[in-house]
Amino acid sequence: MPFAAHLALYCAVIVAGALAGATVPLWLGRRASAQVTFLAFAAGIMLGAAFFHMLPEALHSGGYGALSFVPAGFALLFVLERYVLVHVCEEPPDCEEHAHLGATLGLTAFLGLSAHTLFDGIALASATQEGVGLTAFIAIAAHKAPSSLSLASLLKAEGRSPRAILAYALAYGLMVPLGAGLYLALGSLTPLEHVAPKALAFSAGTFLYIAVSDLLPHINRHGKQGRLAHVGGLCSGLGVMFALSYAVAG
Repeated sequence: MPFAAHLALYCAVIVAGALAGATVPLWLGRRASAQVTFLAFAAGIMLGAAFFHMLPEALHSGGYGALSFVPAGFALLFVLERYVLVHVCEEPPDCEEHAHLGATLGLTAFLGLSAHTLFDGIALASATQEGVGLTAFIAIAAHKAPSSLSLASLLKAEGRSPRAILAYALAYGLMVPLGAGLYLALGSLTPLEHVAPKALAFSAGTFLYIAVSDLLPHINRHGKQGRLAHVGGLCSGLGVMFALSYAVAG
């Protein structure tokens, strides 16, 4: 299957996953009780994808110079969240940090999560170009469903209609193909083989930021019950990516 077909398939599944995640609070009327454990698994997936797949491939294809783009990706998301967008991400709507943020919290969450997702699309395209698209796809898909669930929960708490919630979730998911399209547009200006290793290293930096700054702090704050399950979820995510690295190498 050619590069473009792989990328289109990955994008379609991720968008579908974002929509599926948004339907959970609409059906259940509350947050899924296992979300923290699932986010721990997603954090392990993202860390494993960065350390076992994306960074080694960027080093192999682009040399040590490509690795200089890792802190650039990390720092850009840090600046966006701390100084441009309110840092909301995975927080539940009834969390005390949100008690005084008013009725625009859902829109703020949408903007913040969409900024992340745009870079996920760039990561997916660069990883697919470098032959490690499956690992990036798994990492992004594992993160998108719970993130979409959180976004839908916030919007529902504000009284948004189910149709509006699904529209927000669709727009959020479509940030992945938009990011992939931006990467391909950049490739029209310069050969992708020159861009891909640097973009992959940059994307690894964004993966590390999301795992370390968003997911793990959320798990620490809201996962006081069932800590062993959360540690198991994190280790399972790392184990999946570690095993997959051997499967791909074999």
